[in-house]
Amino acid sequence: MEKISFNVGKEFCEECSLALKRFIGKMEGVESIDVESGHILVEYDSSQITESELSRITRDSIEKLGYKLLE
Repeated sequence: MEKISFNVGKEFCEECSLALKRFIGKMEGVESIDVESGHILVEYDSSQITESELSRITRDSIEKLGYKLLE
């Protein structure tokens, strides 16, 4: 299993946190997603989804919810 993390400028509201968990967590290859205090940690199977694909989808989802990623 591989892990990738994202930092967001502020804490997620409960609805946004649940939305991310439902959407990203149900993607093929994603084993778990932890969303708390402006930090997201995704554990995934690199044989089913690439890091770049997962990163792109997660970043797009975060931005669509109105949050900005910290680099």
